[in-house]
Amino acid sequence: MLGWVSADETILFIGLIGIVFLMFIAGSEIKIKTFKRLEKQIFALAILNGGLPFVTGFGIGWFLTQNIASALIIGIAFISSSVALIIPSLGARKLIHTRLGETIISATVFEDIGSLLLFSFILQSFSPKTSIPLIAYIPLVIGIIFVLKKVIPPIERMYHYGKKGRDLFENELIFVFVSLLATVVLFESIGMHAIVAGFVIGIILSDSIRGKIEEKIRTISYGFFIPIFFLMIGMQMDLSVFISPGPLFAAVVILIGLIGSKVISGFVGGKLLKFNSRESLLIGFTTIPQLSTTLAVAFVALELGLLSQEIITALIILSTVTTFVSPIAIRLIAGEKRAETEKASVLNKENA
Repeated sequence: MLGWVSADETILFIGLIGIVFLMFIAGSEIKIKTFKRLEKQIFALAILNGGLPFVTGFGIGWFLTQNIASALIIGIAFISSSVALIIPSLGARKLIHTRLGETIISATVFEDIGSLLLFSFILQSFSPKTSIPLIAYIPLVIGIIFVLKKVIPPIERMYHYGKKGRDLFENELIFVFVSLLATVVLFESIGMHAIVAGFVIGIILSDSIRGKIEEKIRTISYGFFIPIFFLMIGMQMDLSVFISPGPLFAAVVILIGLIGSKVISGFVGGKLLKFNSRESLLIGFTTIPQLSTTLAVAFVALELGLLSQEIITALIILSTVTTFVSPIAIRLIAGEKRAETEKASVLNKENA
């Protein structure tokens, strides 16, 4: 805002590493084992909680820009939610290991994966990095992800075989970084952005990243690279665009559209899955925070010139506001729910 600093090539490069680490950590928060128990519920909620926001975002994007690529990107940004924020918010209310918590987290994971894949396909359509036609590109990407999921875990077990103690710890850390780098190079070679590679390898290695390894990776990521990415995002935010009423109107419409569509779709999805009204409302408000995926999409879209500065600034404001609003709403709704549960427990004991 004051014009004292600007993003040079060094900051952009480190920020790009930061966004890869951010998406890697977002992916590593996901535990695939949960999907097997709640597969049908997860799919139904993800389709509804991602579909309605996508349509809403696309409509708002088309209304604001009259550009099909921009409208699609805004719609994709509306699909995602921040798993990295949802997990601690639910954890603080002791809801992670409940049916409600597992359904929310798992459905959000599907939404994030879907939004990133759709974003990659749109980039290939409007700003291709490879000559591979889209009809072959989609199954190629899905096939590579499937192969990586099958191949990397056994390679990891072989690599760590016979190692123990400090030697094992150092080799686990090395394996994670080499896998991340190799996946980024592989995905870039087929024209897919590094953010997708970071997220995918994070999911694949999620069950093996724990304890000291997880602490070390978070220390490296949040201690240096990720803050520089957020610094870079802040530098990209041009508050002067709000001098005129048009951009401010765009920011308000995008914010209301996202919150409204997520809350409504989450509530309806919750009721369809036989949750009560308070739990359904909790699903809606839990899925509104937009952080890692939205900022990643905004950064890449700005880098490729697919979104205007006004829309980028509106998306950054969207991330900022929803990051604060969602935990507060979760605390209020989940707090009341827990109070009701405790009251019912007391009454049951008195009756007994």
